[in-house]
Amino acid sequence: MDLSILPLTQPKARPRDENTLAFGKTFSDRMFVMEYTAGRGWHSARIQPYGPFSLDPAAAVLHYAQEIFEGLKAFRRQDGGIVLFRPKDNIQRFNRSAERMCMPRVDEAFFLRALKELVRLEADWVPRSEGTSLYIRPTMIATDPYLGVRPSDTYLCYVILSPVAAYYKGGFSPVKIWIADEFVRSAPGGTGEAKTGGNYAASLRASMEAAKLGFDQVLWLDAVHRKYVEEVGSMNICFYLDGKVVTSPLKGTILDGITRRSVLTLIRDLGIEVEERALSVDEILEGAASGRLREAFGTGTAAVVSPVGQFTYRGRNVQVGDGQVGELTLKLYDTLTGIQYGRLPDTHGWIETV
Repeated sequence: MDLSILPLTQPKARPRDENTLAFGKTFSDRMFVMEYTAGRGWHSARIQPYGPFSLDPAAAVLHYAQEIFEGLKAFRRQDGGIVLFRPKDNIQRFNRSAERMCMPRVDEAFFLRALKELVRLEADWVPRSEGTSLYIRPTMIATDPYLGVRPSDTYLCYVILSPVAAYYKGGFSPVKIWIADEFVRSAPGGTGEAKTGGNYAASLRASMEAAKLGFDQVLWLDAVHRKYVEEVGSMNICFYLDGKVVTSPLKGTILDGITRRSVLTLIRDLGIEVEERALSVDEILEGAASGRLREAFGTGTAAVVSPVGQFTYRGRNVQVGDGQVGELTLKLYDTLTGIQYGRLPDTHGWIETV
């Protein structure tokens, strides 16, 4: 498939102060777009000026939430070069989400080429300040104007770019986590492992309740027993317990995080054992109280690594370690961001040059 580059006639003004950028509110000049029609496949691939779409009010995405997305970042190195972090993994996960949601796969090699070309054209939008990056959001939506419940015959796939400020503006500090037992994010056999909007919509109520109570994030428990840890907010979570790092197994209810994979690799590089197993909320509380639980941290694209200082469950508060950022947590954050920004060597082949 050919990739057309449409002219840009009205470029936007660039943000003056990169440190004041709000996540996901500022968008670059251009976006990538292509369309799918049953019997024809993907077609009309182009990079065009950023702008709104026209959708029929009956479009399937608006009624049945047949939609997927991804999230990754472009980083500006100290020498001015621009790189992507594990984009092939994100595109592969995009296709796995598409399969789960009965949507067409994209050609991974072409999609990566188009994504790189978009970032190259928008290179001036990749911020230069310490800790900043260009957030990349690939998305696919069902566009059939039909109210019957079935997979769509037509789809729109697009990629938009958003410059974002450093995540930790006020310093790398631990967060307070509320463990929810009334609400669940996903259930076995559901869509929890797909990166689809419905999973995030299902999380909003509990997140609002947590914020009202003064907490930073929600820790989700499993839907069957309401006992075993799954994810925290929109991140995977790890526990440094009894000298090992324990994290929830990938069994269809949680996202196979690219940052999660990277962090687990770095942990093994340090000679620390990793256990992917079911971990109960009782074990977390007891471990924090006894000191067996030394550290806990979330992993995700936005924050990279997010230290946890406190858990609260049914009114019981427990502090993790001394309540400060743990040595392992800080080491993982510094190592991963060091690789992304070029301060440390990439020994795993994670970096793609734009």
